[in-house]
Amino acid sequence: MKKSSLSRRNFLGTAAAAGAAGIIVPTLITSCSSRKRKEVILPVMPDAAPDGPLLRAGLIGCGGRGTGAALNFLHSGPSLTITALGDVFTDRVTSCRNRLANDGVEIADENCFVGFDAYQKVIDSGVDIILLATPPFFRPLHFEAAVTAGKHVFMEKPVAVDPTGVRQIMATGEKAKGMELCVVTGTQRHHQHDYVATWGKVQEGMIGDIVAANCYWNQGQLWYRDPNPSWTEMEYMIRDWVNWCWLSGDHIVEQHVHNIDVVNWFTGKKPVSAVSFGARHRRVTGDQYDFFSTDFIYDGGIHVHSMCRQINGCEGNVSEWVQGTEGSSNCQNSIVDLAGNELWKYDGYKLDEQGQMTDQLIRSPYDQEHIDFVTAIRTAQPLNEAEFVAVSTMAGIMGRISAYTGKKVTWDEMMNSDLKLGPKVYEMGPVDVSKSVPVPGE
Repeated sequence: MKKSSLSRRNFLGTAAAAGAAGIIVPTLITSCSSRKRKEVILPVMPDAAPDGPLLRAGLIGCGGRGTGAALNFLHSGPSLTITALGDVFTDRVTSCRNRLANDGVEIADENCFVGFDAYQKVIDSGVDIILLATPPFFRPLHFEAAVTAGKHVFMEKPVAVDPTGVRQIMATGEKAKGMELCVVTGTQRHHQHDYVATWGKVQEGMIGDIVAANCYWNQGQLWYRDPNPSWTEMEYMIRDWVNWCWLSGDHIVEQHVHNIDVVNWFTGKKPVSAVSFGARHRRVTGDQYDFFSTDFIYDGGIHVHSMCRQINGCEGNVSEWVQGTEGSSNCQNSIVDLAGNELWKYDGYKLDEQGQMTDQLIRSPYDQEHIDFVTAIRTAQPLNEAEFVAVSTMAGIMGRISAYTGKKVTWDEMMNSDLKLGPKVYEMGPVDVSKSVPVPGE
């Protein structure tokens, strides 16, 4: 196998460059149709990472997702442990520590760190791996510090909230390549068996050339926190982080990045421009919008309609769709021809007691991404997803800025923008950021 042609390090590389964990033993797929065809390398994703010397991980960001990521890591294979925790809040560290103790992992008092400098103390505590799950605003800083210290990194999506942060992630990702460090991100669909299989069929050419796509994340109201008189403004904002743009990037970036990322993956392209609109009707905290609708234009004139909403009592939809010259796909498990006749369906789900196919995956992608991460480390075949998720994050930022301003936004503008969100000083007190809701046209 020619490693350079299959690596996921290059966003616009060969077909396998958009696959998941391509370092694993590949499966060759060829088309039996009379049209074309490509040969596509799919990863064979193992059920568990191989054994090896003990790997010690430190968790930075001990909330629900961070604790979940720690457990996914621990369960991905043998000889794995968590030895250090860091968060700005003591209660988060305590809660995570107690949950890990229930799983048989005890964290020493001297390796539990609290404060805005906790990330560096975790990095310096003698760990091999860093798990990053703080609010996305802090991701570029923490990622750079971890890679500079020579640590392998798993980091949650999105990886930044502004163009400056995205470019920092890209630069650090390049640095990690030169150091042969593994970097895996929380865009778990790249490690989800049905998505990977469907991607392979689309790359093989089953739907022809992709000419359009849609992606959606429409759901009810997300969680929020009410102010507490005992909290400073900074503490309140961080505890309510998912509702503040400087901390989360707004939900088109924080959540909808998953769906935008799938479109980038399946098309092998990134948007060159975006025109978006959105508004705020029902949100009760923060400064963000309730919905966004974006017309992305990709290389080759491909239009992608992106839609996301967080309002109760409305139609829900979390999905992706790509249209080709010969058919279409839901990107997850099905391909149909132009008349709507099924051409292919994923058949790798669990069977029920009667032997009938269910819609349940054999293995959770949240586990699989850590299995692939640890496998890459132990087989010394570095896997680096930093640039790919950085591109998807930047696409979400393009949609957000277009909606906030009412203006067309281009990729080139974002790559040259000096926009940086958030305060200059990190301390528990007043926060020097705008709290007003953006008004398009102003």
